[in-house]
Amino acid sequence: MFIGAVVGGLLAWPLAADAQPAGKVWRIGLLCATFCDSVVASSAIPMTDLQAGLRDAGYVDGRNLFIDYSGAGVADNRLDAAATRLVAQKVDIIVAAGTAAAVHVARRVTQSIPIVMVVSDDADQTAFVGGLARPGGNVTGMTVPLGDLVTKQVQLLAEAVRGLSSVTILSNSSNPGHRRAATKAQEAAQGMGLRVSVVSVESPRDFGSAFSEILKARSGALLVLPDPVLERGEVPLFAVTNRIPTMFTFAGPVATAGGLMAYGPRMPDLYRRAAVYIDRILKGSKPADLPIEQPTTYAFVVNVQTAKAIGLTITPSLLQRADQVIE
Repeated sequence: MFIGAVVGGLLAWPLAADAQPAGKVWRIGLLCATFCDSVVASSAIPMTDLQAGLRDAGYVDGRNLFIDYSGAGVADNRLDAAATRLVAQKVDIIVAAGTAAAVHVARRVTQSIPIVMVVSDDADQTAFVGGLARPGGNVTGMTVPLGDLVTKQVQLLAEAVRGLSSVTILSNSSNPGHRRAATKAQEAAQGMGLRVSVVSVESPRDFGSAFSEILKARSGALLVLPDPVLERGEVPLFAVTNRIPTMFTFAGPVATAGGLMAYGPRMPDLYRRAAVYIDRILKGSKPADLPIEQPTTYAFVVNVQTAKAIGLTITPSLLQRADQVIE
C-alpha cells in the first residue's frame, strides 16, 4: 500500500513495541480543528483507531502514554495558540489531524518536535515536506492525494446521475489543499462536458449565502471537498431537501448525515497507520527519514435511502461496485 521504492521497508515496520525505558511516559499532543470536538466523547471517532494502533504497539494511554487532547476541537483561529501550548508542555510528538491547516500551524510553531500528520491533503504540494519518499524536516505521516481523487469522484457522480449537465464544487478557500483539488475537479468535469461552478464556505455562517448560490446555479450535483466545516450536517440536509446528489470523500457524512455517496480512503486505516509512525519515532527514527504514505485502497459508499429521498435510482451495476450500501 505504499510508495515506490520504500514499499519493502515500510512493510517491514514492526507493530510490536520494543522494550521501552522503564517508567517512561510518552506525551502525544493532538492538534485538530473543530471536527475533533467529539473525539473524547464518542467512541465512533477514528481517534479510537489511533489508540488501538498504539495499544498494538505497546503504548497504553494512562500507563506509558499520555495523550493531550487540549488541541482537539479548537476553533481554526485558535490552532496557533493550541500548538504553542503543546510545545510548551514538551510533548514528544504532535499528531496533526484533519486538513493540512493543522500541519501548517504545527510546523510554524516547532521545527524540532516530530509531527505526524493524518489525512492531510496533497502533502507533496506543500512547503513543509521535501518529498514523499524522503520528507526532510520534522513532518511525516499520512496524506491523501485529493487532487487526483476528485477526478474519480466526478466520474462516479456522472455515472450515478444519468443526464447530469452541471456540478458545483463546494470548497473551503481557507483550506490549503482545496485550491488544487478544486482546479482538478473543474478540469475533470469540463472534460466530461459538464457545466461547473465553485462555491466556497469558510465557516458555518457562510452556509446561507453558499446554499443560495448553489440553487441559483441550478446545480445537478454537489462535490463536497473534505473539510471539517463542509462535512457538518447542514450540507447533506440542504442537499436532500433540494434533491441534489452529493459526493463526499469520507464515509461519515454519508453513513450518519444523509449524504448520497462517498469515495475515498478509510479513515480508521489512516489513524491506525499513524500509530506505526509514532511507534517508529519513539524508538528513535527521525521524521525526515520516514516516507510519507498515500493510501491506494479506497471505499465507495452509497446511501440508497438518500437516493430514494431525492428521487434518484442507483443502477444495480453501480451498487455492485460499492464497498458499502446503506439501506
